[in-house]
Amino acid sequence: MNTLIVHLLGERVGTLQQDESGLLTFCYDEAWLENPNAIPLSRSLPLQSGAFPTKSTRAFFAGILPEEGLREKIAEILGISSSNDFAMLERIAGECAGAVSLFPEDVAPTDAQNARYRELSEQELQQLIAELPNRPLMAGAEGLRLSLAGAQDKLPVAVLRDGICLPLGDTPSTHILKPEPDRFPGLAANELFCMTLADAVGLNVSHIEYRPIGRRPCVLVHRYDRNTNEAGYTTRLHQEDFCQALGFPPERKYQAEGGPALGDCISLLRDWSTAPVVDIPAFINALIFNVLIGNADAHAKNYSLLYSVGERRLSPCYDLVCTLAWPNLSKNLAMKIGGCNSVNAFTIGDWKKMANKTGLAWPMLRARMEESCRDVLDELGEVQAQIRAYNETMATLLHKTIEGRASRMLVALSKPGH
Repeated sequence: MNTLIVHLLGERVGTLQQDESGLLTFCYDEAWLENPNAIPLSRSLPLQSGAFPTKSTRAFFAGILPEEGLREKIAEILGISSSNDFAMLERIAGECAGAVSLFPEDVAPTDAQNARYRELSEQELQQLIAELPNRPLMAGAEGLRLSLAGAQDKLPVAVLRDGICLPLGDTPSTHILKPEPDRFPGLAANELFCMTLADAVGLNVSHIEYRPIGRRPCVLVHRYDRNTNEAGYTTRLHQEDFCQALGFPPERKYQAEGGPALGDCISLLRDWSTAPVVDIPAFINALIFNVLIGNADAHAKNYSLLYSVGERRLSPCYDLVCTLAWPNLSKNLAMKIGGCNSVNAFTIGDWKKMANKTGLAWPMLRARMEESCRDVLDELGEVQAQIRAYNETMATLLHKTIEGRASRMLVALSKPGH
């Protein structure tokens, strides 16, 4: 039996075990269950005695690991099987999304005052970014145990005194550095445009900035699950994405592959958020916005819950991108709207059907759709002016695309009976 100790917010909470057949189970420590301040790792792993079965255990723990091609490359570098969640967690799960860290039994988490960083010169940063496609998350590099979910190259970093550093061991990062991949030219400006527009129309978003490294366009995203105090110490806030909370493994993040639907997400907020009357409308606003910008890839792992001071709230928006900017990408929605699986979901009947299925009031949803369209149209020009300096071609394309989509939805809403 292989064992890893699971820590949350720096405290030991339980054990993750892998049996001889490779199956995973998780069990909370009794001491954690008796702690009056204890919180669960996940909605799908509630505070209770006894071991959780593999299905529930894997949905959460596999959900903090990288996915698809990145996972396969990391496994090759580390000399492990890409399907072995436990072995990968053992090697890279020191600094993860949220406040969870995993360690062998004889290793303790690092105290915040003993945080260790490796400062990077501009030349070292350029070399690291150039190496990242062949060494995702710098897997296997001495002193690094970094993990982030997703299939895009990115790296947890710490921004200290305006310099970029690598967090060593389980030291918390403060930002996520996302280099633009060759196969998606203009992605950095695209994400910057969409996130800036989201902020301008009132969505709660992570702060993002354009940060070219050498000739490589990058964006630097402030982590909403980290908090740095006046003394400079960074601490973690716990979070989990909707797939983890609903008990779906990462390979089932798309509805078409048996993953969560919009109804599941809204039910999750209705049942689990400590402020559903705020979070459900915020989620609906994000859903409408994703359709307006042409983001077909807004799956359940691109929405998260943030745990802080006894609250469970919808996290800020992240990974907002117009996928229509690359015509070869699928136009199928990650989660259907009513019966529609196309990102061109402008038929009002589909939105009414979605409202009916999820228990939302159509007049409220309609009002939010109309308001979102008008807000987007009002802010588009200013956002284009801001982003033009980084990539004029992408900024112009997005302005034209999003303006057309918002106008088209307004026309659909204006028809009699809607």
